[in-house]
Amino acid sequence: MSDEEKIILIVLSRILDYPDNRMNEERSLVEQSIRESISSEEKKEHILKSINPLYELKIEELQEIYVAAFDYKDTANLYLTAHELGDSKKRGAALIKLQKLIVESGFEYEGKELADYIPMLLELLAFAPELESIALLSRRLAYAIHRIHNGLPENSPYYHAVGLLTTYVFEAPCKEEITLLEYQREQADQDELPYPLMYQ
Repeated sequence: MSDEEKIILIVLSRILDYPDNRMNEERSLVEQSIRESISSEEKKEHILKSINPLYELKIEELQEIYVAAFDYKDTANLYLTAHELGDSKKRGAALIKLQKLIVESGFEYEGKELADYIPMLLELLAFAPELESIALLSRRLAYAIHRIHNGLPENSPYYHAVGLLTTYVFEAPCKEEITLLEYQREQADQDELPYPLMYQ
């Protein structure tokens, strides 16, 4: 993975996290990193143009847009195993494997978010050693990121930001990968449960 791809991963890991006042505080640092690390002027301007609309909104407004974009739509949620497995009971085992991968890659998992939280995994991908397991994670993220991008309306300020990942970092998954992953997905069980969720 190139240094430019790593910078884009780090920038998008910040942008796709829940927006708060820290986002505006980091704006100058993000822009400086892009200007210093991206060699092509055209690419540099494209990246800045794609993320600037997010910085121009008030935090409260951006928070509402963020929740509407990512929290209420299955196709645009920010959790990797939800894209891969839907509401399957296999998600629990998949999360444990991701926690193990994070630790084996030399990072601490503090558990503030689920281990499959995509902004966190983008940052992991930028800093992790080049291992076969990380390459596989990259392919898994490629599927999820393309699914998120396709699930966002084009008028969302997040649409062009996520598009940076599909344009410069993640190749589109092949039909065979998509078919396999879609086959593994399970829809939510809407039946009333006979016991509280916390005891599953």
